[in-house]
Formats: sequence, structure tokens, C-alpha cells
Amino acid sequence: MNKIISSNTIAHRIFGLDLMRATAILMVVVGHCLWIVPKGEGLLFQLLELFGFLGVEVFFVLSGFLIGKILYQLYLTSDFNLATVFFFLKRRWYRTLPNYFLVLVLNLILASVIGYAALSWWQYFFFLQNFNTTMLPFFPESWSLSVEEFAYIVLPFFLLVLGRLVAVKNRSRFFLGAVLTLILVFIGTKLYYHATTQNTTLAQWNLSLKAVVIYRLDSIFIGVLCSWIYFNFMTLWRKYKMMFVVVGVLLFFFQFFVLGSLGWVIEAKPLWWHVFYLPLLSVAVACFLPYLSEWKGSNLFWEKPIVFLSKVSYSMYLLHYSVILLLMKQYLSYDVQDVFEVSLFVIGYFTITLVLSYLLYRFYELPMMNLRDKN
Repeated sequence: MNKIISSNTIAHRIFGLDLMRATAILMVVVGHCLWIVPKGEGLLFQLLELFGFLGVEVFFVLSGFLIGKILYQLYLTSDFNLATVFFFLKRRWYRTLPNYFLVLVLNLILASVIGYAALSWWQYFFFLQNFNTTMLPFFPESWSLSVEEFAYIVLPFFLLVLGRLVAVKNRSRFFLGAVLTLILVFIGTKLYYHATTQNTTLAQWNLSLKAVVIYRLDSIFIGVLCSWIYFNFMTLWRKYKMMFVVVGVLLFFFQFFVLGSLGWVIEAKPLWWHVFYLPLLSVAVACFLPYLSEWKGSNLFWEKPIVFLSKVSYSMYLLHYSVILLLMKQYLSYDVQDVFEVSLFVIGYFTITLVLSYLLYRFYELPMMNLRDKN
């Protein structure tokens, strides 16, 4: 199993996927500049709102694609028993949990020092802060990590349990069936939400549906589905990669521009927003995977910065908002109407975020991943 993992996941970086990850983290960090710039209704403000939202959606699909490639290969080439599942989870947890718990503890310390509430703080240690209820205000960016962690658990155990209940004749097709079933199940949870919730505001949708685990796991599994297509239809994956990019662009255009012109706001079309909007957005993101996953390298001058951002993206995600931006807003004052002061604050914010993220990656995250590869 170690041979499968090492030969297929860490031997070679794929520049297109690094670009996807770097773009996602830049979107998230730039999106949180909403807390810095003056509030408004202009194009800049709307783009910032869109960036933060879209960046996380890119992370979901990309994460599903990458873990799907690993899990699919394990499923086909091993007995896939409980030991295999825990082998997979151990590697995932070495990658995700050390950084998360370190920053979570740091957030708890900051909360006690600054004096803001850390309600139900114990839930964060088990990723329950947004499992089936509205996201808690403490450490708000952690909501997406709960979605990812539960996806890591649900898929392999679903494969394991289902394989005990149903005779597996073709493992590849069985894997596909399991993934499709999970996608439908978690689209079904959104149908349940629609049937039982009177929510018709976008603000409530953001908190009680978009950021809740039981309504979002299908986004990860759509990425996993792409990994199955990648392995089983490689020729089509490569041949039509530009066509998929065009489809993705059209879907984004429809989601972010056409819907508004049609008047399909959440107040008028709650079923669309509750059930179909987010899965279609995941499909739009997934359409870029064939092209980007085949972009193996780049000789462009910006290759190294992109790869750097990709490597430190997880540390950036954890540090940039509740730690760095919170402390800067708490202890540094500036005139929000003064363009120079706002610009200086933004530059400082990005500089500090990059430096601290690199330090966290270099001296903590990377050693943990190296330890994972030794065990």
C-alpha cells in the first residue's frame, strides 16, 4: 500500500492542480478582504463576496479528485479491509489534523486573551461545530474542514460496509455505484432541507445550508467521481479537455450572471438554490479538472510562486482569518475611507499571512507529512 501511495501522489507535482489550489487559496484570502475594505454595493465588493465562496468550492472538488485517485487505487489493488481503511485515514489525518489542532488551540488562546466567546469549543475537536446545524461564529473558516474530514470517513467506510452486504463482481463499477449513491444521498439531504425549512434569504442559506456538513458532502464526492472517470476514460478525458473547459465557463456564466437576469433569486426559486445550485457549481469546477490535471509542468516565470502558494495553501487557510486578520483588526487602526491606509493594511495582511504560513508549513506541517511517509 505504501508503494501505491508514494508512486502516485508525491513523486511528481502536476502544475495544473497546483494552479487550481493556489487560485483557490488566493480567492479565499482575497475574499476575506471584505473585513478590511469599506462595505458597498459596487463591483469590487461583489467580486470579493464571490471569491471567498468560490475558492472553498474549488478546494472541495479538488480534494475529492485527489483522495478519490488514492482510494480508488487502494480499492482495486488491495483486500480493502478495515486495515486498508485505517491506512488511508492515517495518511489523511497526518496531513490535516496536526495543523488543524494546532491552529484550533491557538484560536482558543486568542479567544481567552481578547475576550470573545468560543461557544461549544469542544465540538471543534470532533468537527461537529457545523455537522447538522448552523455554523458557530468561533473559528468560522473551519466549517469546510469538517466537510472534508467527514468525507474522508464516509466514503471508505461506505465502501467497506456495502461490500459486506452486496456481492462485488466488478470493483471498478462497484466503486462508481457507491460514489453515485453517496452523491444522490447528499443531494437528498438538500431536498429534506428544502422540505423542512422556510429559509428564503441568501444570508440564512449561507449559514444553514452552504456551511453544514450533511448538506455538502456531495461536493467532495463529485470530485471523487471525476477521479473514477480519469482512470476509466483517460482517452476521452484528454481528448475533450478543452470542451470541458468551455462547458465549465458556460456553467459559471449561467450560475453567476444568467440566474440574476432571469430573476432566479432565492426568494423566487428556493428549490433551485436549496437543491441544485451547489451541485451544479461543483460540476462547473470539475469541468476544469481534465485540462488542469494534464498540465504537467510550466516554464513560465510564475511557476515557482504558484507551486509555493499551493504548498502553503493549507497553512494559509487556517491562519489568514481568525488568527492574522482578527489580530490585525483588533490592534491596528486605519481609516477605512483612506485608500492609502486601506492599501497599506491589505499589503501588511498578505505579507504577514505568507510569512507565517510558510513558517507553519516549513517547520510543522512538512515534518508531520515526512513522519507520515516514514510510518
